[in-house]
Amino acid sequence: MTRTSRYSPEVRERAVRMVLEHEREHNSQWSAIVSIASKIGCTPETLRKWVRRTEIDTGRRGGLTSDDRARVKNPAASCGALKGKNLKG
Repeated sequence: MTRTSRYSPEVRERAVRMVLEHEREHNSQWSAIVSIASKIGCTPETLRKWVRRTEIDTGRRGGLTSDDRARVKNPAASCGALKGKNLKG
């Protein structure tokens, strides 16, 4: 089951970039998130998740990257590729 996103990847990227650029102008990252979320029309929690995911993917914050999460979620895809190589050799 695939989810369709209400927000385009471009909107997400721009909103995250705005938070990261303007967080120094606010008392906390959360206050920057609340301010920018109201401007783009999403909830602060949604924007906070986008920011966290970007921070992890860029190495700014610890955790599993999106690529690692995909590998953990679907190990059969990577195992299938390995099995195919072993059968040919």
